[in-house]
Amino acid sequence: MSEEQGGQLTPVTPERVAEELRRLSTRRQNGELDKDEYEHRFSRMVSELRDRRIGGNRAEILAVLKPLHDDGTVTPQDWDRLIRQLGLV
Repeated sequence: MSEEQGGQLTPVTPERVAEELRRLSTRRQNGELDKDEYEHRFSRMVSELRDRRIGGNRAEILAVLKPLHDDGTVTPQDWDRLIRQLGLV
């Protein structure tokens, strides 16, 4: 995630965020990441998203991400944390 456009980082698409979040959550559920490694990667992802921003408005972003919450891919605790830290509340 380091493409630049006119000196600014290019916003990440909501679909890309969903893909990364799904992959990260699935790896934790499968036992591939322990709690500390998951926490580190989740925090780093959120930090990078704050730096880059997510393309689209709040409704568009949530429309893509909400199914991950609804189907249980993302825990309710991680969902709350994600939307709070990204300012999507």
